[in-house]
Amino acid sequence: MFYNTRNIKVIYLTIFIFAAVAFTLSSCVDQKQIAYFQKGSQDHDTITVAQAFVPKIQPGDILSISVGSLNPMASSFFNPYSAMPVTSDNATGGNTGAGGSSAATAQTAAPGFLVDSAGIIEIPLIGSIKVSGLGTSQLREVLKKRLVIYLKEPTVNVRFLNYKISIMGEVARPSVYVIPNEQITLPEALSMAGDLTIFGKRDNVLVIRDHNGKKEFGHVNLNSRELYSSPYFYLHSNDVVYVEPGKGRIAQTDKTYQILPIILSALSFIAIIFSYSHIKL
Repeated sequence: MFYNTRNIKVIYLTIFIFAAVAFTLSSCVDQKQIAYFQKGSQDHDTITVAQAFVPKIQPGDILSISVGSLNPMASSFFNPYSAMPVTSDNATGGNTGAGGSSAATAQTAAPGFLVDSAGIIEIPLIGSIKVSGLGTSQLREVLKKRLVIYLKEPTVNVRFLNYKISIMGEVARPSVYVIPNEQITLPEALSMAGDLTIFGKRDNVLVIRDHNGKKEFGHVNLNSRELYSSPYFYLHSNDVVYVEPGKGRIAQTDKTYQILPIILSALSFIAIIFSYSHIKL
């Protein structure tokens, strides 16, 4: 007999130790890789925040325009569409549950004024209005000037119905999110998506943006406080945020490369122990 009960115990103990060491080494994550808003080289107490983004109306946008006045019946002629009520689900695109489908992506498009390819909308009685390039506040003032002919003390509210962003990659809830208030920052958007997973690369978050008919690719380091001065701090409508997976996710996904070194090491030690036992006996 080349081995005994004691040798078998040694073999099992060796395999267990190697597996534990391999798991520990693969699980180690440097705190600097996951901590947000770390101090820079100059350790700023304050930092200048990027200028707030004011969205402009573009062809293809869908606008909610509601008109009011002292005469509700007269105002109703200018309100051919009733904006769909915004709920907490379709406003944020939250999932219905773990693995559930997004309410934002499944919702029916709210009725509104579609901006055509020439940047124009049609409003009853008023007719065609060039809206492309205007902000919602600017369009509101334009409409009020047109409406004073028909209404006494008109009020106008203009909102985007299709202001949305896409969040992909290593976040808890990747989805398309509809933004009701026309303004959102990158940290707010990632929080809305449930934050990055432990495997997400925080130092190289990609923001893809449409700019003058081209795709613009920008990178943001969430570990640094310089994020607040980045042109990608405020997100634009139709921005795509992609969180790249780190080495930990790749190692965890590829089971072959994860388990193979442990198996080979264990087999090597088994061979050594068997050889040693053979020599001793």
